[in-house]
Amino acid sequence: MVNQSKSKMALSKIDAEIEQVDQEKYLRQATNYYQALEKPLKYGPVIETMDQLITALHREFESNYVNIEMVNHLMLSYKSNPKEWRKYAKFDRYTYTRNLVDAGNGKFNLLILCWGEGHGSSVHDHADSHCFMKMLKGDLREKRYEYPNRPNNSVSRDTSHQHSHEGDIDPRELVEIGETPIAVNDVAYINDNLGLHRVENPSHADTSVSLHLYCPPFDSCSVFQDNCKKTTAKVTFWSKYGVRTKPNEQ
Repeated sequence: MVNQSKSKMALSKIDAEIEQVDQEKYLRQATNYYQALEKPLKYGPVIETMDQLITALHREFESNYVNIEMVNHLMLSYKSNPKEWRKYAKFDRYTYTRNLVDAGNGKFNLLILCWGEGHGSSVHDHADSHCFMKMLKGDLREKRYEYPNRPNNSVSRDTSHQHSHEGDIDPRELVEIGETPIAVNDVAYINDNLGLHRVENPSHADTSVSLHLYCPPFDSCSVFQDNCKKTTAKVTFWSKYGVRTKPNEQ
């Protein structure tokens, strides 16, 4: 009885500590070690619809301690069904679009990005957040680069090329570290400790659609030119919940 009482007390203490965790701070710290799952967890729930995915994501973010592996599992488990996401898929003739599906009560953003033929992003970071990207239609190609002057990459360890002021980061070109095709129902994951990336639709005949989860959500990120020049860019929504946004609502 004494041992059981002590065990209950210990578990209660752990539960209390978890409840006191700052969720946003915890998620940002988790980018220091999280690498991504290659396939769904054996013990994880099966997600059959987008509504189930959204409900399950809200459940995971109810606790301050977010199981980021389970979030990854949920994104992997969902299988693309155009009937479920077509209403959010809004294209623009000239650029890829970011369409908000769910704001996650301010704890995450779930978006559908639509890529016209040949459309691509700039090289960018993710403001110390987690980024999961699942293909719903077509194909995308991801190019990754070392994050200039991050403490865990080779560029930053070369002290002869340190930045003199914000904006001028490194006189050399960005260092490409990999290129990966992303096919339907694949999930790519990146955070700033893993590098920067650029995403593009390699097809000049077909469009592509991808589902993105960002946690914590962010309203600006850094974009990089080939000479490592860094600027801050505001991220906006082309539509929200299937409705085209006005400039002051983005």
